Amino acid sequence: MRGKLLCLLLAALLAVFSAPALAAGEDRAVVLSVPDAQGMEVGAKAAIVMEAKTGKVLFAQNIHEQLPIASTTKIMTALLALEQNDIDALFEVDDTAIHVEGTSMGLVEGDKASLRALATGMLLSSGNDAAGAAAVRISGSLPEFANTMNERARRIGMENTNFVTPSGLDAEGHLSTAYDMALLAREALSNRDFQNICSQYRLRASFGNPPYDRWLQNHNRLLSSYDGTYGVKTGFTRKAGRCLVSAARRDGVELICVTLSFPGDWAIHRNFYDKFFAELTFKNLAEDIPEVNVPVVGGTESGVMAVRFEEAEFSVPKEGADIRYEIAAPPFVYAPVLAGQYLGEARIYLEGENVFTLTLTADRDVPLLHAEKKHWWASIVDWFG
Repeated sequence: MRGKLLCLLLAALLAVFSAPALAAGEDRAVVLSVPDAQGMEVGAKAAIVMEAKTGKVLFAQNIHEQLPIASTTKIMTALLALEQNDIDALFEVDDTAIHVEGTSMGLVEGDKASLRALATGMLLSSGNDAAGAAAVRISGSLPEFANTMNERARRIGMENTNFVTPSGLDAEGHLSTAYDMALLAREALSNRDFQNICSQYRLRASFGNPPYDRWLQNHNRLLSSYDGTYGVKTGFTRKAGRCLVSAARRDGVELICVTLSFPGDWAIHRNFYDKFFAELTFKNLAEDIPEVNVPVVGGTESGVMAVRFEEAEFSVPKEGADIRYEIAAPPFVYAPVLAGQYLGEARIYLEGENVFTLTLTADRDVPLLHAEKKHWWASIVDWFG
């Protein structure tokens, strides 16, 4: 009876300590305090700087205001193209889909191309023809592809976005926000093919009838003018103004920057990166988790160490970071304990927000004490027998 009560008490304690916590970056637009960051203001209609690995917001200005986004739309279209099966298979592009105004990768009637080549044409040449051809190939029509785009946006968490066209040409209701576009960039950059394409200043794509290799040049000047830039996409229409989604990395810190309707985008993106790279450092927060010894009842040892095998890599301010650790472990466990057995959680808080929850497990086996005694006695009996 006593053992049963202790088990119930242990279960209750674990239930209290292991309440579900938000995953890193799950809370919407939580701003990480960086010295003087919130005193900054730019002339864009909306601007955001986001830590790429976690989704933490470093700078926010009108980040949830719905605005036209021009050709940065092609981040979604290219991502969807690269998420299809057989992206290197050749097909004949739809004649109607490629007849579209604005920038082009150079498709003509009868051309054959692959989805990879079309994604390259979208991300480097900003080809509206490539976006249209990919849309019809994937969904059969432009309206159906818009539905596909919006469904994918919902899964990413882009709550204030509505796509109407695959290219970003001005259309009624075709809107997004700086925050949503940062989320989209973060998702797209997690796709290896997407990142490999958008990070190149020049890249070959094969298309034509018959297909042959052509060099395409990226419109993103930051790739050649700012060290560490690895994406993402430019955009411009009269209605949207200049739009830019970029990404850069330095010493482990990875940042995404979005400005909507701002003619000085190249300069402000460089300024943002200079500031936040100087203020942030990339750190494995798990290294500072306090050691935890959990008492063992009825074992050959009095306790067992609760250890973690996961990392908690995060960009934090170099100075003044408010980091707190909370250990959720039982007051004791019963033997036997097996190495790797769940013992609780270590929660890491940055400026009051739970950014990581890591599992703690036993570092070694702890057998039952009476089991060893029985084994010793059995050995004596066997010896005399």
